[in-house]
Amino acid sequence: MNQLNAHFPGARRALFAKYHIGGCSSCAYKDDETIAEVAERNEFSVEEAIQHILESHTFDTKMMLSPLEAQQHLEKGAQLIDTRTREEHEAVAIKNSLFLTQELQQEAFGTWHKDQIVILYDHLGDKALDTCAWFKGHNLNNTFIIKGGIDAWSQEIDSSLARYRLELE
Repeated sequence: MNQLNAHFPGARRALFAKYHIGGCSSCAYKDDETIAEVAERNEFSVEEAIQHILESHTFDTKMMLSPLEAQQHLEKGAQLIDTRTREEHEAVAIKNSLFLTQELQQEAFGTWHKDQIVILYDHLGDKALDTCAWFKGHNLNNTFIIKGGIDAWSQEIDSSLARYRLELE
């Protein structure tokens, strides 16, 4: 499952949405399990699950902007939000980004214009997908993530940003 989630960052969300697995401790799976083992234990078809993950991934890729595309939207007034931890944000952040707090989220959902372009980023461009889907579910339909996260941004747009590696990844 670890390899599956690495190749398809939205796979956990897709499996949870369709089969209610992988989203909480009662329906969790282990990173070293295979999709076949998880499917057998939860009594669903591997082929159907793989098809669902692929379809979900097609949808997820529509939520991703390259760093250059994101920069172009930012130059036109898009809102940039950092979804990483406070410690990561305080250590290194993309210029003019806001740190996602509960208060900022409520402000965005309650008062931002529904056509506002919102760009989210995380470290590597995988975890922000869930937050992006959450924003879209609250009618901020022009929400995207930076593909590759701040790591890609630092390589392609602003080399002055320090790159880092998280020990937990």
